[in-house]
Amino acid sequence: MSGDPRGHAPAVESVPEERFESDARGGHPPVRCPYCDRPFRRARYESLHRGLEHSERLSDRERAAAERAARTEQAAYRRVRLYALATLVSLYFGLLIVAAFVV
Repeated sequence: MSGDPRGHAPAVESVPEERFESDARGGHPPVRCPYCDRPFRRARYESLHRGLEHSERLSDRERAAAERAARTEQAAYRRVRLYALATLVSLYFGLLIVAAFVV
């Protein structure tokens, strides 16, 4: 599993810079980190990056934005996990019912 040295998967999406020109929708330029000039597709990804990589340099406002982005990201992960669990439970009971009628 690729990720940072702490064993967590990366929470931000980084894309090669040459792909930004065609990916920019509506003429919006890519968002860049003000500290390391790394490009991101969305401002939320850039806020997460700043919270993870540059936490010691953040102002109170930037820290709040990073925490808000992290909460949003955690809510999205939780929603995906709940959908996956519901799918697995439905599949399990569906197969159980089919097996009861077949056997």
